[in-house]
This record gives sequence, structure tokens and C-alpha cells, in this order.
Amino acid sequence: MAAHRKPRQRSAQGAKARTAATIALAGAATATGVDGVGHAEPQLTPGQVEAKVDKLYQEAEVATEKYNGAKEKAKEAERRLEALRDEAARKEERLNSARGALGSFAAAQYRGGGLDPALQLALSDDPDRYLDGAAFAERAGDRQTAAVTRVRGQLREIEQLRGAARLELASLRSRQAELKRHKKTVTDKLGDARRLLSRLTAEERAQLAADGGTDRATRAAGQRDGLTAPGTAEAPNARAAAAVSYAHQKLGSPYVWGATGPNAFDCSGLIQAAYRSAGVSLPRTTYAQIDSGRRVSRSELLPGDLVFFYSGISHVGIYIGNGQMIHAPNPSSPVRLAPIDQMPFAGATRVV
Repeated sequence: MAAHRKPRQRSAQGAKARTAATIALAGAATATGVDGVGHAEPQLTPGQVEAKVDKLYQEAEVATEKYNGAKEKAKEAERRLEALRDEAARKEERLNSARGALGSFAAAQYRGGGLDPALQLALSDDPDRYLDGAAFAERAGDRQTAAVTRVRGQLREIEQLRGAARLELASLRSRQAELKRHKKTVTDKLGDARRLLSRLTAEERAQLAADGGTDRATRAAGQRDGLTAPGTAEAPNARAAAAVSYAHQKLGSPYVWGATGPNAFDCSGLIQAAYRSAGVSLPRTTYAQIDSGRRVSRSELLPGDLVFFYSGISHVGIYIGNGQMIHAPNPSSPVRLAPIDQMPFAGATRVV
């Protein structure tokens, strides 16, 4: 989500423009009163706002990837919990059937002169009492012994499933709490970035968004040339080519944190969707995607390779050739083309 660009030198004319903008922004500063004395917020130049917003976007992106990972784990926990509950329900149905058969046998035995203690225990609603009565089997006939043994085993299995379900439920609740924490971090960071950006004029905000990507001519050339830029190698296979083609089709789509398409994306969501369109299943997060294929060096990059940035592997794009990638940068920038040297390069992976 970071604006993803290296610091650039600014001209003397740019410095004058920043000075003018700083004066214009002076009226927007807030003040706090302590003992009747007002303390104005420090005035920031557009360049300083840009740097702070970049940092907030990168921090939010780290939290977004953690959120995405926690969300996947919560889904897995939900699936496991549901499977455990389904299995317990099936076993309870079989248990009820087995105990029903024992009940019929007990009724016949009662009519014949009394109810065997073994059956009293087997038909009890108290599993602990039932399982503690190990001596009953010695007083039962062969048919009763086999039936009661089955019921005993079923009771144990059900109790084990219930125990596993309780653990899975605790895991799910922990994941949900983790999701809430990461979501708050993301929303707080993005809120801070929006407040900073509100200090800029509309023209300055537009310039900031434009600086995050490539110029119109570069973008148009990328769309016109299809999967590769002039003078670059082709994608290594049809699936990589299909993923690159999908990414090209999504140029201009909005960035929405946590989104995986088809109309909006975050950075890893775009990559997952691109390869899903090519029939390849990828993990949800950047730090899992980097291990989803064969690592390649920067000099070996081919269209379709995944390129990762920052020491925490918090951002990803899809390489399209000629030193360019397509990525989903941040909430102020749509899916776009960008040079891969715009951010600190952390590694690359060839998926297929």
C-alpha cells in the first residue's frame, strides 16, 4: 500500500513551490491550548507529507498482509470446526441406533425376569458412569458384550470429537481477535494518511498520485505491446502469460485492502487473482506467495514472475518485462504499471 518510490531530488523551482504551498497550508494547522497558550502543529511541506503518507501506507500494508493471513487461518479453523461437528453428529446418530438396539434387548430381558446391570449401564445418559462400569461385560452374554463394546467406543469417540471441537473453537476465537487487531491497525494508518493528504491542495494530491506510477506514454506502450515490453523475453509458459494478461486487463482497478477481485484488489489479492485466472492456486499473503515457486534472481526475471519488496516481504507485483511490473500500490493509486526499482527489491519467485 505504500506509495513505493525512491526519494527524488527536487529543483529550486520545486522548492519555491513547496514554500508557497507551506504558506497556503498554514491556515489548516490545528492548535491545542495548554494553560491558555496555543501550540500550532508543525507545518509540513508537500514533500514531507508525501514521505509521511508513504510510511503510513507501507505500515498499513504490513498490517493488511497480517490481516489477510489471519483471515485465511480463521476460515480454516471454521472449516475444521464444522467438520468436527458434522462427524460428531454422525457418530451420535450411530450411537443412538446402537443404544436403541440395546434397549430392545433390555425390554425383552426385563419381560423375561429382570434387567441385566450391564444394560442399565449401557443405556445410562451418564457416559462417565457407563465407562466406569467395566465389570458389567463379564456378566453379559456374547451379543450384549459386543453391542456394549461398540457403544463404549462410540461414546469415547464422541467425547474426543467434542474435545477437539472445543480446542478448534478457542483457536477460531483467537484468530477473530487477531483479525480485529490488524483491522484496527490498518484503518488507523489509513485514517492518518487521509488526514495528512487533506492538508494538500487538489493539485498537489493529484501530483502525488501521479508520481506513484508511470507516465501515460509508458502505460499506453505496455497495454499496446501486450505481454511484454519491447526487447524483453516472452513469458516462460502459457499460464504465466495468462496471469500477465489478466493483470493488464485490471489496470486502473481501485485498490481496496483485503480485496481479491474481480473489481478491486490489494497487492497480494491481485497476484492471487491473476494466477487463479490461469488455473494456478496461490496463497493469500505476500510472505506465503514468495515461497510458492522457485526463487529467481533479479537478472533472471521473466514475465509472470512475482517480484517482492521491503525487508518484511510486504508488497508484491507481477513482472511484465523491460524492468516493469503491474501492481496494486495503495488506496490513493489504482492498479498500474511501475518500474521494479521504485521500491526496495526483496526477491522474486517463478510460480510455474
